[in-house]
Amino acid sequence: MLDIKSLKSYMYDVVGAIHEVHAELGAGLNESCYQEGLQFQLEEQGIPFIREQSFHPRYHGKEMQAVFRIDFLCKENIIVECKSVGELISAHRAQLFNYMRLLNKPCGIIVNFAPRNYDLERYFYDQETKNIITIDGDVFYNFKRSIPSH
Repeated sequence: MLDIKSLKSYMYDVVGAIHEVHAELGAGLNESCYQEGLQFQLEEQGIPFIREQSFHPRYHGKEMQAVFRIDFLCKENIIVECKSVGELISAHRAQLFNYMRLLNKPCGIIVNFAPRNYDLERYFYDQETKNIITIDGDVFYNFKRSIPSH
């Protein structure tokens, strides 16, 4: 069972870095500007990260040729996906959820920098149950059923 309280605390400084980027850059820029700003902010705060990490999914234990790239992998276990769009939609969340599952990472953040007040959502992946869990501890998605639970 996931310890949501500990995982929220683990993500706190990364969320703070995201806030700093939006506070300085404001709304309405393109995604790459926010990604570069977040890179600078993570460096300034001394938060370990890898930007644009590529990986190959696996099928029946075999590495596929397909390549995916996550925006940031912070502190080895937090996937951060940056967007600059009108609003976050289910396809954006699905991208994050699949990255969390394929890389078996317990923490995911999706942030939309475009709005005046940025949108930030935090999720957790439970490897045992294959559930994506919200910050409130509710099951949001289950990979075994492949349908949203809402």
